[in-house]
Amino acid sequence: MSQMEKKAGLLRRTSSSKKPLKEKVVLMYDEIFAKEDPAKNNPRFWDELFLMKVNLEYLESKLESVDGEEVQRIQDNINSLFHHCVQALGEEHQIKVVNALQTLCALFRGVHQKNKSASGFDIINMLMGFDKAEQRMKDLMERLDSLLCGDGSESLKSLCLKLLLCLVTVTDNISQNTILEYVMINSIFEAILQILSDVSSRGQHGYDAVVLLALLVNYRKYESVNPYIVKLSIVDDEPTLDGMGMVVHQALTEYNRQYKDKEEENQGGFFSTLTSMVGSMFIADADEKLSVQTNEAILLALYEAVHLNRNFITVLAQSHPEIDIAATPITPTPTTPTTPLGTTPPSLDMMNNPELPLDPNLQTSNLLITFLKYASIVMQDTKDEHRLNSARLCLIILTCIAEDQYADAFLHDDNMNFRVNLHKMPMRHRKKAVDKNIPSRPLVCAVLDLMVEFIVTHMMKDFPMDLYLRCVQIIHKLLCYQKKCRIRLHYTWRELWSALINLLKFLLSNETTLLAKHNIFHLALLVVNLFNMFITYGDTFLPTSNSYDELYYEIVRMHQVFDNLYCMVLRVSTNTGPWKEAASKVTHALVNVRAIINHFNPKIESYAAVNHISQLSEEQVLEVVRSNYDTLTLKLQDGLDQFERYSEQPKEAAFFKELVRSISLNVRKNVSLNTLSQDILLKEFSTIS
Repeated sequence: MSQMEKKAGLLRRTSSSKKPLKEKVVLMYDEIFAKEDPAKNNPRFWDELFLMKVNLEYLESKLESVDGEEVQRIQDNINSLFHHCVQALGEEHQIKVVNALQTLCALFRGVHQKNKSASGFDIINMLMGFDKAEQRMKDLMERLDSLLCGDGSESLKSLCLKLLLCLVTVTDNISQNTILEYVMINSIFEAILQILSDVSSRGQHGYDAVVLLALLVNYRKYESVNPYIVKLSIVDDEPTLDGMGMVVHQALTEYNRQYKDKEEENQGGFFSTLTSMVGSMFIADADEKLSVQTNEAILLALYEAVHLNRNFITVLAQSHPEIDIAATPITPTPTTPTTPLGTTPPSLDMMNNPELPLDPNLQTSNLLITFLKYASIVMQDTKDEHRLNSARLCLIILTCIAEDQYADAFLHDDNMNFRVNLHKMPMRHRKKAVDKNIPSRPLVCAVLDLMVEFIVTHMMKDFPMDLYLRCVQIIHKLLCYQKKCRIRLHYTWRELWSALINLLKFLLSNETTLLAKHNIFHLALLVVNLFNMFITYGDTFLPTSNSYDELYYEIVRMHQVFDNLYCMVLRVSTNTGPWKEAASKVTHALVNVRAIINHFNPKIESYAAVNHISQLSEEQVLEVVRSNYDTLTLKLQDGLDQFERYSEQPKEAAFFKELVRSISLNVRKNVSLNTLSQDILLKEFSTIS
């Protein structure tokens, strides 16, 4: 039996000599693909068509099989089908509306699939006729808008969003989808906001609405004025912004829960025993098993909200109970069976219950905490391209947050303390942290912990230079805020100093390998300047004078690393080569670090000799440091508390273009109009005549 026959929906085969019977809807599709006007001999043709159950597969494959000459021949009929679909959306008969929506999806997909190399104008012409396109798309968008905003069926609203997602993702590069010009002109932005602001509709459609908005914002965002960007940047309605935050929060929470479930699954039983017996042999396999597919679409939505709308920053800090999704009853939602982990929208009950009863023992959470936990998972393993992109996007979001004055204020607020249980990469030389030992601290401590964790765990041959630069810059921006507002943060600064010194050590040990691919001097300069920030301004933001003494202790204790770095940059800067200037900047930046080492080392050696001590204790070294500050001379360095503000264009444009392409492919693969089984829809509308 041929593939086309299979798709044609065979009814029965009475004998080997007789042809199988086709469904009536398939026969009607065949009439559309004939040259004649199907309504010529049957004036009720279009009315009857939309009462028939759609055969998506057959219609799409039929469109894909049409060659160039045939297209010209049947174009009037295709245009007519599109026109009647749009008209059917205004029908009171709900079954007709459902069938029209599904048929439109097949039309958009089938025509694009067949004509991938065709221009956008040719595709518009084939679908609706270029001269009538503006009116057709205006009518379509108005009808979709009224269906989304009306009091009608929730299943219909879901189908409308699926159709829009299908339309937005038919091309790999969203900016090459010319039909979206009409979606820009006839905006559905307000309809999306209405869905997000209403608790009930947000529960059922919020996920699709947020992903749709994130994609629409990225249509030709650098080439022309995108109305969705403009409108998103000025939204100030609290329920709407909260609704958007809630959708993102639930999706990230669901991801974190799936990861935790897999982690617990892996920690029990034979596998765990074997791993502990054999050591690190199975660590890679463990990571593989713990891999949960990342959700870049929802992360992109969070980025656009944080980047474009300053009012959204307040949503990050909105406190609510930390909900364990697994404990809430889950209602089956109409999701595609093939959807990978991490990309499915959260369950309806979760989305419908933003106000859960507060348990006095329950830890409160907010979107930022959930995001930090998510980031701590995806930033563990950056070998896979999707996870690398997710890690980069997490760091870009954190960069935008670290630059925002309001965000910095609540990050450092002493009255807003949280226990943030970040996920840490399994490493042989450290024990797994026990959740109960995590202190309650301002949120900035969790951000710094996340940066330190990344720095410590990614010193490897395939060095993620871009991520390291972003990490160090985020730390710098937070320090600039602390220095400016004189905030004395009680943080374990020694862990940060130790991580940064080990990073310099790694750069030195792998100089030749790394220089073949990266400008390691730029990263070294940023790290040295972090130390310069602490040396120059530490007395204004370190919690105690003792912390300042400990900084000097760490520099003196690890002086060999700084000495080696100085020798290396001096060697490179005195020779001609591509890195001469970059290395020279590091040489100048090291002036105060070297002054500290050269000033205190002889004093420490002298103290040891006088007191006949072969090895000084930390307290003895600190005593030498405290009693010799007066004679130390340092140079004032300019611009340490200045930084370049984040700008998406032009630096990040290529990254976002590829990211949106990847998201678009994923959404296209997972958006299925069969998600809403027609049997469910028929049952729902069976009472409607």
